Amino acid sequence: MERKEVVISGIKRAVPFLLGYLPIGISYGLMAVKSGLSIMETVSMSIFVFAGSSQLISVNMFAAGAGVLSIVMMTFLVNLRHILMSSSLSLQFRKTPGKMIPFLGFLVTDESFAVSNAFFDQYRERDKGLFFLSLGLTAYLGWVLSSFTGSIIGALIPLGELPGLDFVLPAMFIILLVMQIGGKRELFVALLSAFLSLLFVYLLPDNWNIIIATVLAAAAGVFFEKADRI
Repeated sequence: MERKEVVISGIKRAVPFLLGYLPIGISYGLMAVKSGLSIMETVSMSIFVFAGSSQLISVNMFAAGAGVLSIVMMTFLVNLRHILMSSSLSLQFRKTPGKMIPFLGFLVTDESFAVSNAFFDQYRERDKGLFFLSLGLTAYLGWVLSSFTGSIIGALIPLGELPGLDFVLPAMFIILLVMQIGGKRELFVALLSAFLSLLFVYLLPDNWNIIIATVLAAAAGVFFEKADRI
């Protein structure tokens, strides 16, 4: 596959979840403006942070009057999962030029991680970084533009007149999860992580239940894979 074809392929692979980004980005822009952020502040967060879930959480906390430190800490906890995703992706980029790695790291999202892992096998080792770059950059531009669009119309359309926007993000995660379940092992890990997350939500503060549940479920999945028990 030629490099141009790899780039085009990455763009095409990004389109399905990019369509999901659009309503989420618009809803983020709407909520950010309604929370008191300016258009520049709203769009700048998308440009420099590029993390939908933590941006939405930050905006909600800002609207509730939370302090800067608590918002920063919550964002840090929510984004801890990127350590797990980046560690996994690094194994795919062993033949990728080092100067490209920082850009790939910035473009890692739940969606780009899930989609790229589903299609990495179709590309040569040296092309995987380029594929991920085109896929991630397409998603990034879509997110920034949709955030800008939402912030522009935020002052024109009352948030209460757009029911259902608060469920867009969870719905997107559910779809991505279903896409990743290819057998009994994946189903087991998904159910175990969900159970542990619900269990720990009453035992651990903030978002630590998600982090701990993810680590334990992933470890269990690796154990059963090596033992070939599922």
